[in-house]
Amino acid sequence: MKRLLTLFSFLCVILCLIKAEEMKSISLRNGKMEMTVISYGARIQSLKYRGTDVVLGFDTLSHYRDIKQNFGAVVGRYIGRILSGHLNIDGKEYQLQTGSNGDCSHGGTPSFSQRQWNIVRSDRKSMTLRYVSPDGENGFPGELTLDVTYTLLRDALKIDYTATTTKPTALNPSNHSFFNLTGDLGKDILDETLWMDADSIALYDSNKRVTGFMDCVEGSPFDFRVPTAIGKRIDTENDQLKVTGGYDHCYRLRNDGDLSKPVARLTDNNTGLYMEVYTTEPAVQIYTANGHRGNIIGKDGKAYVRRNAICFETMHFPDSPNKPQWPSTILRPGETFHSTTIYRFGK
Repeated sequence: MKRLLTLFSFLCVILCLIKAEEMKSISLRNGKMEMTVISYGARIQSLKYRGTDVVLGFDTLSHYRDIKQNFGAVVGRYIGRILSGHLNIDGKEYQLQTGSNGDCSHGGTPSFSQRQWNIVRSDRKSMTLRYVSPDGENGFPGELTLDVTYTLLRDALKIDYTATTTKPTALNPSNHSFFNLTGDLGKDILDETLWMDADSIALYDSNKRVTGFMDCVEGSPFDFRVPTAIGKRIDTENDQLKVTGGYDHCYRLRNDGDLSKPVARLTDNNTGLYMEVYTTEPAVQIYTANGHRGNIIGKDGKAYVRRNAICFETMHFPDSPNKPQWPSTILRPGETFHSTTIYRFGK
């Protein structure tokens, strides 16, 4: 028995080493921008503007596999929740993988964020990664081929998504980078100012499941149509904030997919650094890292304290396949899915 356990332990070490070898990283540079992307989860490991790294992550590649966080990752097939894992397409029922909350969250486990992607093209300023999700993976129908292209402009990061499928399927991919413009990734972002071109949010019930109803942000802590410090109203007595312990809500955008119009702007008044978000998507999930507790040690040995970052997950609404009042997320054979998001920086 001891000999078998020793052999098993040895094989586990070998498998871990093989997995580590599979994980590749590529660095890009253009103008004031630099970034490093790793093949595990197509993750943005670092994103620098004028030498300042603005995204959370780890210095060591193996930590991305060992610590279950979506830092910098592409999440799919479906970011957010599909309630009860229930998917009906053209009258055919599919049962998706569900987690402890009873829903299919972020596409199930493993998500695309926990898969090895192939680097199919790269040059000094851009790279394309591909993941082929097999028919039936986590319950989703159709073999899905998803390409994600990262392009560094002189002052921005452009992310393009392209996908095809062999069967009708639900698709809602997004990048899950955690942004911090303070210059200190261990510092909270409550003093940073947020502007959002959005006038309503998707409402949750008490179990953080979207109800299908929207609520106007006017007069509420969710109104960022005038630039406001993130921390100013984050702990206000509010039923929606009580559900999530801070901001973690899907905003309906007003730009109608026009990439010439920013949908959000984050500004750090101490560093003078700002970031604008542009997207073709109809919504963006804002998450203020409410779940961080200082127990994750990130880059440069920094403890990631509560609310030390904000995510801008450009996307369609959660549970859209079961909410016909929201834009469709169904992709069919013969169609090609396209989506673009840009993060533009200045100082």
